[in-house]
Amino acid sequence: PGNRDTSDAPLWLCVAAAEMAEASRQADFLDTFQAADGRLLRNILLSIGRSYAGGTSNGIRMDPESALVFSPAHFTWMDTQHPVGTPREGFPIEIQALWHRALLLLSRIEPSGPWTGLAQRARASFRSLFESPEKPWAADCILAPPGCPARRGTPDWSLRPNQLFAVTLGLADEPRLARKIVAACEELVVPGAMRSLADRPATTPLAIFHQGRMLGDPNHPYRGRYEGDEDASRKPAYHNGTAWTWLLPVYAEALLAAYGAEAKDAVFSLLGSAATLFEQGCAGHLPEILDGDYPHTMRGCWAQAWSASELARVLAFAEKFV
Repeated sequence: PGNRDTSDAPLWLCVAAAEMAEASRQADFLDTFQAADGRLLRNILLSIGRSYAGGTSNGIRMDPESALVFSPAHFTWMDTQHPVGTPREGFPIEIQALWHRALLLLSRIEPSGPWTGLAQRARASFRSLFESPEKPWAADCILAPPGCPARRGTPDWSLRPNQLFAVTLGLADEPRLARKIVAACEELVVPGAMRSLADRPATTPLAIFHQGRMLGDPNHPYRGRYEGDEDASRKPAYHNGTAWTWLLPVYAEALLAAYGAEAKDAVFSLLGSAATLFEQGCAGHLPEILDGDYPHTMRGCWAQAWSASELARVLAFAEKFV
């Protein structure tokens, strides 16, 4: 349905359903789980795939040529508005990783459908559009207006953590590329969290306007402190340098995907850097965000559920990883 302004949440449902089906070890899991309206999970997932492929009423649509998914402005987790701090209109990298993972699931649910071919085309498009031998990391987004094919868009080479999902979700599974991404994202790591943007000049200027006035320098949008007026200062910083605790486990998971069991010691050490955060603010919990700049002051919500759940998930995954 097109009544939710998010391009990632339905695809995360596909990922969660695939993992739940595998964990349950029930061959008929997708045919026994029902939503409140009586629909089987299998049919819900197929509905999501068909809606993305054909286009939703709020503008999410698969580009037929590339099989990549177009996402309207502020439809990803980087969704600040008024002012729009990170529009990312076009083809964001984590949306493509989620879409590819969903296509693989749909190809198993409906082998006679178009999903296998779409997954292969999306994979090839990702390699040709998001990677460059001259760039040390993957593009964060192929910027494009509605209706523009992905191949005609403009790659945004800003160093952001979203490319890690291409590794953890299996789209960037070639070892050289996976390690390239992980190595580049090390620059974003702070104790217990990851910056949402590197402190570097912008490859594609990011102009942020509020009440008719440009905020900051569009050629260097990094903001290391989440403080001050909400609209003029905090919102522009929210996804442009602010460090997020839920992303550190994603980086750890990407390390395991790229380097295998040899990375386990590094992963546990990395995740352990979040330990001191449990003793500050709301004791026993993880905060939502930290300042990107030292001393990385705790900000935002001091007891953030998805920060704690991601840490627990990846810790459990790492302990069983062989």
